[in-house]
Amino acid sequence: MKPSSKFVAALCVVALIMALGATALLVTAPPALAAGAASGNAATDAWSFGLLAAAISTAVAALGAGFAVAKVGTAAIGALAEKPELFGRLLIFVGLAEGIAIYGLIVSILILNRLT
Repeated sequence: MKPSSKFVAALCVVALIMALGATALLVTAPPALAAGAASGNAATDAWSFGLLAAAISTAVAALGAGFAVAKVGTAAIGALAEKPELFGRLLIFVGLAEGIAIYGLIVSILILNRLT
């Protein structure tokens, strides 16, 4: 059973809202940021933008990986139903699609390391 395009669109909107909410919490949660935001400190602003960049890189990479795994996984299952001997090759394609999320996580870790 293939999900409808309305369901997929609604799921993408929910994921986007969750990513934006997590980003907002990540940027505003630390007490040091709350205390320094009123003073307009440049270091605090740089810290906020660094956290925002890390959150966006992780969120966008995770959404891209989810979309890629959905497309590649569906095609892989279809091909596997016809030729079971292709399992090893298809597993590699799905693993490559999942690697996109890992790359986004690595970028966010590198960004956070530059902030400290």
